[in-house]
Amino acid sequence: MTPARRQAIDSTEALERLRKVLKLEQAKGHDNSAVVGGLDRFLRKLLEGNGLSRSSPVAQAISSLPSGGYRELPPAERSRWLAETLAAAGQPTTARANVGRQRPAAPVRQPPPGLDSPVTVLKGLKSSLAARFENLGVRTVRDLLYLFPRRHNDFASLRQISELTPGEEETVRVRVWSAREAWLGRRKGSQATVGDESGMMQVVWFNQPFIARQLRTNAEIVLSGRVGLHKGRPTFENPEWELWEPGEELTHTGRLVPVYPLTGGLSSRTVRRLNRQALDSYADALTDPLPPSLRERLGLMDVQLAVRQAHFPDSHETLDEARRRLALDEMLPLQLSVLLRRRQWQQPGTAEPLPLPRELRNGFLESLPFALTGAQEKTLGQLLDDLAKDIPMSRLLQGDVGSGKTVVAAAGLLAAVASGKQAVMMAPTEILAEQHFRTLCQLFGADPEGSPMVEGEVAYLDRPLRIALVTGSLRKKQRSELYERIEAGEIDIAVGTHALIQEGVAFARLGFVIVDEQHRFGVMQRAALRERSSDSETARSVHMLVMTATPIPRSLYLTLYGDLDVSVIDELPPGRKPVVTRWWPPERRDDAYVFLRGQVDEGRQAFVICPLVEESASLQAKAAVQEFERLGSQVFPDLQLELLHGRMSGRDKDAAMQRFRDGEAQILVSTSVVEVGIDVPNASVMLIEGADRFGLAQLHQFRGRVGRGSDQSYCLLLAESPSFDAQQRLRLMEETTDGFRLAKADLQMRGPGEFFGTRQSGLPDLRVASLLDTRLIELARAEATRLLEDDPDLAKPEHAQLARVVYRLFEEVTGEVH
Repeated sequence: MTPARRQAIDSTEALERLRKVLKLEQAKGHDNSAVVGGLDRFLRKLLEGNGLSRSSPVAQAISSLPSGGYRELPPAERSRWLAETLAAAGQPTTARANVGRQRPAAPVRQPPPGLDSPVTVLKGLKSSLAARFENLGVRTVRDLLYLFPRRHNDFASLRQISELTPGEEETVRVRVWSAREAWLGRRKGSQATVGDESGMMQVVWFNQPFIARQLRTNAEIVLSGRVGLHKGRPTFENPEWELWEPGEELTHTGRLVPVYPLTGGLSSRTVRRLNRQALDSYADALTDPLPPSLRERLGLMDVQLAVRQAHFPDSHETLDEARRRLALDEMLPLQLSVLLRRRQWQQPGTAEPLPLPRELRNGFLESLPFALTGAQEKTLGQLLDDLAKDIPMSRLLQGDVGSGKTVVAAAGLLAAVASGKQAVMMAPTEILAEQHFRTLCQLFGADPEGSPMVEGEVAYLDRPLRIALVTGSLRKKQRSELYERIEAGEIDIAVGTHALIQEGVAFARLGFVIVDEQHRFGVMQRAALRERSSDSETARSVHMLVMTATPIPRSLYLTLYGDLDVSVIDELPPGRKPVVTRWWPPERRDDAYVFLRGQVDEGRQAFVICPLVEESASLQAKAAVQEFERLGSQVFPDLQLELLHGRMSGRDKDAAMQRFRDGEAQILVSTSVVEVGIDVPNASVMLIEGADRFGLAQLHQFRGRVGRGSDQSYCLLLAESPSFDAQQRLRLMEETTDGFRLAKADLQMRGPGEFFGTRQSGLPDLRVASLLDTRLIELARAEATRLLEDDPDLAKPEHAQLARVVYRLFEEVTGEVH
C-alpha cells in the first residue's frame, strides 16, 4: 500500500471517529463530556497523528477555536462550532483529494503574530530570557501584558540639582559632563559628573562598568532615585537613568515607574523595556470583555487604555482608574460563575424534600440536656426550611468554636432519616470524625465504645437509628463490611473523612451531606462532591451543609462560598466564660509551667502546642517528640503526658487522644493537628510555644480547645522574638475573643492563601483584584446579577467574550468532577 493510500485511509477513519464524537457531544448538550479528558485533548491528538492536512476544512475549523480551546466557548458558540465542524467533516479533505497526484500542497499561510504568540516574537527576547519569564508564569505576549507591576515609584516631579533633598526619591534632567569606569570598593563600576543650570553632582553605579560607555559627554539624561549626601553635596547611587529625547515617552525615569515582580536573571529595566514594546505593538489587539453598556454605566475606561495605564500611568488618578477597571474584569466573571453554579445546583424539583415532623423536632429538642441559644434556634429554622424544599440545600454554617454547630446539624440528620434517606457527615481528619461520631452517639442515645457501628434508641423515633464511623484506621474487613451495609441501606448515618465520597462508596438512598471544615480539603471541591453524591439514575441532588469554625469575612464568603446561603451562630451557650489570654515573653516560661501545674493540681488538664516548623512534617514531628521528652523528664516528671503529631498513624493518634480525654494523662503535647475537633471539657490551659509563628485564625482555633467546661480557662502565648506583625497578632489575641474580628485582621495581614493554611485550587488567581475588597466584590455581584437577569445564558453577541471567560472558570471548578 502506498503512503498516500495509507494516509487517505487514516484520514477517513479519523473523520469518522470525529463525526461520532461531535454527534455525541451535541446529544449531551455540548457540555464537553463526550470524551474522557474533554474535547480539546481529543482534537489535539486527532490533528497530531491522523493524516489530516492543516489546510483541510476540519483542521481549519479546529484551528478557529480560541486559545483556550472548545472549553472556553459558551454554550451558544459551542453549538454553532459543532454544527459547522460536522459540516466540514462531510467534505473531502486535502489528503483524500490529492491521492495519486504529485502536485505539492499549497503552502499554508501563517497568520501574523498575535497576543497568544510566544514572547520570543518580541525584539531582543531570546529563548534563554523566555525561560526566565516562564518562572513568572509568562509564556505569551498576553501573559506579559497582564504581568502587572507590584507598585510604582513616583519619579514624576522634575527637580533641579540645587532643590534635591537627601533621603527623598527625586528626578533630575541633567547633562553628562564626564563619565568613566572606576574602582568602587573591590569591583569596577561607573562614575559620572552631571550638572544643570543650578549646579553639579556625582553619580555612581556599583558593579555596572558598562554604563560609563553608554554615557556620552554632553548627552542629556534623566536620573531618578534616592538622593544621598557625599561631602555635603547631593549624590545618586545606582539610580535609574535613560537618555532624554524630546517628544519620546520616558520608561525608566521622570514618571510613575513600574516595579515588577522579578526572578533570577531578569532586571527591572529588561521587564520595563519589553513590556513597553509589547504595549506599543499588541495592546490594541486586546478585545474588551465588558459590554459597552456596562462600561458606560460604570464610567470605566476601555481595556486597552486600562492595561496601558496599569503599566505606565499618566498620573495616580489614571492608575487607580485602570486598576479598578482591571479588578472588575477579574471579579465579574468570578461572580457570574458563582451565580451560574448556584443556579445549576438549585433547580426546583431536583432534590427530595426532607421535612422533619413537628413531633420529632420537639422530641429531639426535649431530649437535649440544655436549651438551644437564640442563634442556634434561628439557624435550625433556616436549615429545616431548606431541607423541606425540593431545591437542594446549599448552606454554609459558620460558628465559633464551642457554639453548638453539631447539634443543629444533628437535627438535619434526623430529618433525612425520618424521610427514609441516608446521611453522611464528613470531616478532614479522623480525630474530628471520631469527635462527631461520639457527639452524635451522645445525642441519639448510642454507646460509641467497642464497635464502629452502633444503634441509638430514642423515644421520639419508632425504630433504632444506625450510625457508623468509617475511617482509614479500621481493618480492611471491617471497612468492607460497613461499605456493604451502607450500600444495602442498613446504615442511616455514616461519619468519616471526605474519603467516604471520594472512594466511591455507594449509598442506597443518600439525601443529606454535611462537610465540616470544608476549606481544609479544597475550597472548590463542592462541585465534585455533588457529582459523586447525586443519584445519576433519578438526577436527584443531595442537600448539602458546609460547616466551619473558621470565621469567614463577608468579602471571602461572597467569593469563595458565593454559591451558598450563609447561617451564623454568633452566640456561645450560657455559662461559658471567655478564655483569659496572656502573651508572655520567653523569660516567663517557668511562670507558665508553675501556673499550668497549679491547674493540674486542681484536677484540670492542659495542652502544650509545639512551635510550627515550616520545613516539613517530619521535622515538625521530631520537634514535638523532643519537646515531649524534655517536658516529661525535666519539667513534669511526676505527671502523665501524651504526645500527638501528624506523622503518627490514625490509630495511634486516636489512642493518645482517648487516653487524654479519659483523664489518664494530665498534659497533651501536640503539633497543630490539635487545632480542630478535640473536645476535652476538663482542659483549662492552652500553652502555645512559638505563638508568633501561627496566624490569628489558627491561634483562635487552639484557644477554642479550652473553655468548653464551666471552669475558667486560660491561654498562654509564648514567643521568642516576635516581628512587628506577630506582636500585633498577639496583642489582638489578648484583646478579644471575637472570632470574626480576628479572622478579618488575619486575612488583612496574611492574605487568603495563608489564611486557609495552604494555597488551594479554589482560590482564584487574581492579578489586580483583592479578596479583601468588599466594595468591589459587592459591585461585581450586583452587576453579575443584572447581567444574568438580562441574558441568563450570556448568549448575546456583546457578552460572547465575557461568556468565554466565565465558562472557562465554571469548568475549572466543576471540572474537578472528572
